[in-house]
Amino acid sequence: DQAKAQGIAIKKGHFPWSASGRAIANTRDEGFTKLLFDDSPEAHGHGRILGGGIVGTHAGDLISEVALAIEMGADAVDIGKTIHPHPTLGESIGMAAEIAHGTCTDVPPVRKK
Repeated sequence: DQAKAQGIAIKKGHFPWSASGRAIANTRDEGFTKLLFDDSPEAHGHGRILGGGIVGTHAGDLISEVALAIEMGADAVDIGKTIHPHPTLGESIGMAAEIAHGTCTDVPPVRKK
């Protein structure tokens, strides 16, 4: 909402933990990881991360990667190419970035309206 109020176009990557091998193994797959990226024309599809949120068990242990990505000015490709071991909850951050970039193969693509 803050980005919209400032006239910033955003692209969202939302990864449901129901698609996470670790969350399923932990029987705690009700969470999600969401990342927001600058989607302005000037970004040419490679906008920097603006923010994110993680809901689920151990979310507090995971959010530091999002904070670091913001501080470093990372884009979705940077985050997606970062090594995220499998199966871990941390890989949900990489998956959310790949969803925003349109390169995630672990979940079906979002249908455009």
